[in-house]
Amino acid sequence: MDIGRVAGQASGAALARYGDTVVLVTATRQALREGLNFFPLTVDYEERHYAVGRIPGSFLKREGRPGEKAVLSARLIDRSIRPLFPKGFTQDVHVVALVLSVDQDCSPTITAILGASVALSISDIPFQGPIGGVIIGRVDGELVINPTLEQDQKSDLHLTVAGTREAINMVEAGAKEISELVMVEALTKAHTEIRRIAEWIETVRTEAETMGLAHPKIEVPAVDADSELAAAVIASGRDKMKAAVQYCRDQRLDKKACDEYLSNTKDEIVQVLLEQYPEEEATIQRFVDKLEKDAVREMVIKEKVRLDGRAPNEIRDISVEVDVLPRTHGSGLFRRGQTQVLSVLTLGAVRDEQILDGLDPQETKRFMHHYNFPGFSTGEARPIRSATRREIGHGALAGRALEAVLPSEDEFPYTIRIVSEVLESNGSTSMASVCGSCLALMDAGVPIKAPVAGIAMGLVKEGDEVVILTDIQGAEDHLGDMDFKVAGTEAGITALQMDIKIAGITPEILAQAMAQAREARLYILDRYKEVLPGPRPELSPRAPRVFHITIDPEKIRDIIGPGGKVIRKITETTNVEIDVEDDGRVYITAPNPENGQKALEIIQALTAEVNIGQVYLGKVVKVMDFGAFVEVIPGVLGLPGKDGLVHISQLSHSRVRRVEDVCREGDQILVKAIGYDNQGRLKLSKKEAMEPGSAAEETGGANRGPGERRTRRRGPHSRFKK
Repeated sequence: MDIGRVAGQASGAALARYGDTVVLVTATRQALREGLNFFPLTVDYEERHYAVGRIPGSFLKREGRPGEKAVLSARLIDRSIRPLFPKGFTQDVHVVALVLSVDQDCSPTITAILGASVALSISDIPFQGPIGGVIIGRVDGELVINPTLEQDQKSDLHLTVAGTREAINMVEAGAKEISELVMVEALTKAHTEIRRIAEWIETVRTEAETMGLAHPKIEVPAVDADSELAAAVIASGRDKMKAAVQYCRDQRLDKKACDEYLSNTKDEIVQVLLEQYPEEEATIQRFVDKLEKDAVREMVIKEKVRLDGRAPNEIRDISVEVDVLPRTHGSGLFRRGQTQVLSVLTLGAVRDEQILDGLDPQETKRFMHHYNFPGFSTGEARPIRSATRREIGHGALAGRALEAVLPSEDEFPYTIRIVSEVLESNGSTSMASVCGSCLALMDAGVPIKAPVAGIAMGLVKEGDEVVILTDIQGAEDHLGDMDFKVAGTEAGITALQMDIKIAGITPEILAQAMAQAREARLYILDRYKEVLPGPRPELSPRAPRVFHITIDPEKIRDIIGPGGKVIRKITETTNVEIDVEDDGRVYITAPNPENGQKALEIIQALTAEVNIGQVYLGKVVKVMDFGAFVEVIPGVLGLPGKDGLVHISQLSHSRVRRVEDVCREGDQILVKAIGYDNQGRLKLSKKEAMEPGSAAEETGGANRGPGERRTRRRGPHSRFKK
C-alpha cells in the first residue's frame, strides 16, 4: 500500500497493489451544500484496457461508459463503506478506483475495496472504518481465501465479504447449491481474515499520522442536538404516530393507503409544532420521520408484529403464472404481495451471445438477465432512460442465482436472454425476478437442473434484541437495518446479497437469517409445483432448433468455401444460421427441425471422410485413357463431391485394354479406397472391391440402366469375325 506518492490533492489517496494488480483509489469531499438531508456518496470504478495490454474494441478505440463488471465492482465498494459514515454527515464524497494493472490471479475489486478503506482512513472524511474485504472460494470441498483464476474456475462458491473488526457489513455470493452450513463456515472464515486486514490498515493509518500523511477528521454536528425541540416533537406526536402505525397494522392497508395515512399523520404533527417553532420546519420534519421509524421498530421488537399485520416469518400471498405471452419462447408472471414481475425468455443462436470488452479473460457471455424498473411500478411519473446502476446490480444478482442450474453449452447450445419487467414494487423485486425468470425457463422447456426461488430477509436490531423478518416490503427495507437476499434450490444456495445500515452483524445472525430464508424458499418452490413442477418436456414450439456437430478443424474450409460461397449457399437454401467455431464445433440454428436436419445432412456430406480400406458404391464421372474418375461421396447444392482415380490397372484382375470395356460415364461401380498419391489425390480400386471370378468381375461391375448392353469389341482374332 503506497500513500503520499500520487494524487496529493485528493482528501486521501492510496496506490494499492496485490500481486501485479495495481489500483489507485482516491477519496475527496466537497463543502457542505445547504438543504441536503441525505448523504451523497458516489463511487466510480474505472477500468482501463491498458491494464491488461489491450486496445478498446469500440469504434472510438477508447473507454466508454463503465461495463457491467465495473458497475458491479463500484456497487460492492459503495455497499461496503456506506454504513460507516456518521448520521448527519451530508457532504458530497466521491471515491474513485482507477484500475491501472491487472493480474488475473489477484482480484482488482478486492484491491479497490482495501484501497478505498486506506484512502478514507487517512483522509479528513469522517469514515468510521477501517474495513477489510476478501473473496472465499471452495475447491474440492476446501475453503480458499482469495482464490486464483484457476481455482475460481473450479470453485463451486464465489463469496465476496467486507466488514470491520467487529462485524460483517457486505456480502455478495454466487454458488452451486451450497448448503447453509457451508455458507456460514465460509462467512466465519472470511470475517477472521477481515479482522486481520482491518487491524493492519489501522497500523497503516498510525504510521501515516507519524509521517504527516494522514489528516485529522472533520467534526460532524450531532443530528439530535436540539434536545428541546426533540422533546417537543415526542410529546406532541409520539402517541399519534404509534396510533397511526397500529391502524395500518390492524386494517392491513396496502402500500399506497398506508403511506398516505402515515404521511397525513406526520403532516398534522408538523403543522402543530410549526405554530410553536415556525423557523424549524426542516428539523421538525426530521424528528417526525424518526418518530415513524421508532414506532414501527418498537412494534416489531416488542409485539413481534409488522406494519402490515404479518408475523416476522410470514410470507405475503403468492401467485404464479406461466405461458402468459402467446408469441414468446417462455414467460413467467410472479406476484408476492404488491410486488409483481413479468419475466420473458428468448432463445437465440450461438452468435447471439454477448461480446465482453472488459478486463476479464472471459470474452463472451451466453446467458444474460436484464432487469427493468420503470416508474409506474411505484406509481411515479418519471421518464425511462438507460439502465441505472441499481437495475444492472439487481439484474446481475438474479442472473447469478439462476446461472448455477443452467445446462452447459454442450447440453443446450443456445444463447439465453431473460428480461424481468417490474410491474409493481413493494419490496424485493430482485428476488421476484429470480422467481419469474425460473418460471420462464421452465415454461420454455430449458432443462434446468432444479427450480430456483428467492426471498428477501430483513432485520430490526435494538441493543441485544434482534428480530429477523421474512419477505420484507418497502417500508421495512427503509426503516429496518438489513436487506439480505437469498436465492437457491431445495438442495442449497445459489446467490446471496446483503446490504446493511448499521455497522455490521455477526455470522450467527446471518446463519439465523439463512435458516429462516430456507423455510421461505421451500414454501415458494412448493407453489411452483402447483402450476409447473419442472421444465416442460419439449422445447417451446416457437423457439428455434439448434443442431450441433463437431468436425475436423481442417474441414472448416470445406463448409466456408472460397469467400464464404459455400456457407452462404447452405444458409440461403435451408433458411438457417450456421456458426462455426475454430475447434470444429458447428451450430445450426433453424426455424424448424426439417430445415435444421437438411442443413446438417449437407454439412455432413461436405465434411465426410473417405476411409482407406472401405468399399463404396461410386459413380463414374469421367473416363480417361489411363483410368476412370469415380465419385464416392456425392456433391450437394451443385458443388462437387469427393472423387478419386481408378487406374486402368485397378479396374479388373485381368488385363484391360480400354477403360470403356469396363465402365462408362454414369455407371455405378463398387470401388475400394486404397490410399493417396504424392499429390494427396485419392486412389481407388475396382478389382480390390470384388472377388476374382465374380459376376461383377466378368461384366466389369458396371450397373447399367434398363436396356443397356455392353458390346464386346471384336478384335482381329475373334471367332465372330465376319
